[in-house]
Amino acid sequence: MGFVNGEVSSMKKPSIDVFEYTGQFKRVLCVVAHPDDIDFGASGTIAYLTSQGCEVAYVMVTSGDAGGDDSKLTRRQRAAVRENEQRKAAQAVGVKAVAFLGYRDGLVESNLKLRKEIAQKIRAFKPDLVITQNPERNWERIYASHPDHMAVGDAAIKAVYPDARNPHAFPRLMKNGYVPHTVPEVWVTGSEPNLAVDITKFFSYKVSALREHASQIGDGEGLEDRLKSWAESNAEAAGMKKNRLAESFRRMETR
Repeated sequence: MGFVNGEVSSMKKPSIDVFEYTGQFKRVLCVVAHPDDIDFGASGTIAYLTSQGCEVAYVMVTSGDAGGDDSKLTRRQRAAVRENEQRKAAQAVGVKAVAFLGYRDGLVESNLKLRKEIAQKIRAFKPDLVITQNPERNWERIYASHPDHMAVGDAAIKAVYPDARNPHAFPRLMKNGYVPHTVPEVWVTGSEPNLAVDITKFFSYKVSALREHASQIGDGEGLEDRLKSWAESNAEAAGMKKNRLAESFRRMETR
């Protein structure tokens, strides 16, 4: 329910479509803030897409050097650990290409420098789909609204439009051979969903990917049950049959 001019009004949530792969994507670029972000948000979907022959690449804006563990490692040592964990997690879902931009964990801002670097990755990889994070604050779940997540989501969407497709944006990219590329579709994690992906057959891959992030999840006790509960809720919200598991996204077409 919402309020309009002091009166209560009904607000319909957007309907949630169930995704079916029909060959519409060949290359998918995932742009997120930290190692493990993509695995919590979309690794079941990534496993599904790679099983269909999609080429998927990851861009991690930070290396998670401020990740919340109790170790006495230096920032550089922790970054090395988390980079290694992310590469193993990527392999678990069929992803070979993982890039780290090297920004400091916890200090990311959506600025022209970051937009340019993401636009360069888009122009180089030429994806049909970009998956990124929610640039808006979630007032119900503070963990979904890490400042780095919001900054990366904002910069990635701005890199999709207008930066990557605009020949006059960042002219040095053109001079270095990075010609404009239009990404036709963006999926956002952690937002009000209008799209669900059935990951029932790929849920075990999601669990395997997240177990690689030992520095963050420890022994993983209760991890699978927690992930399953979230995936069941996503599937139920999309009207799927009982015992189905899903990941949810806010899908938007960009052309």
